[in-house]
Amino acid sequence: MTQRKTNEELVALAVEASRNAVAPHSNFHVGAALEAANGTIYTGCNVESDSYGLTICAERVALTKALSEGERKFTRIAVFGEELGGAGRFGSASNVLGPCGACRQLMLEHCGDIEVIGATSGGEVGQVWQLTELLPDAFLSRNRETGE
Repeated sequence: MTQRKTNEELVALAVEASRNAVAPHSNFHVGAALEAANGTIYTGCNVESDSYGLTICAERVALTKALSEGERKFTRIAVFGEELGGAGRFGSASNVLGPCGACRQLMLEHCGDIEVIGATSGGEVGQVWQLTELLPDAFLSRNRETGE
């Protein structure tokens, strides 16, 4: 089992992942670092498409990487976003980024009620939530709710 990273270390991995973002439309580079129960970290970055609906968020990239490698148990995810060369549409360095609704739904389905670390655009730990705080009364099938 890998030693558990601090929240700050997990955010630093999300910041590093954001450097690989493909964001020609928004210039908003997002990175995520998802921690599996065994301590393995899966990172992801956002990948934009000219057909906006095909854009994929950093959180979903990290999650699909982990799932495709056989991981099924998770503890935390850190999310970081930074606008590069823009007009400041996304706010100041103290703003905290959390996952979008689609990411919240998929994470809840596949990760359960994990901890979500929202980083500031300055790369600091901004706020920590439980996923169910961000997605109350979530849509889940009966099988997922009861484990049946």
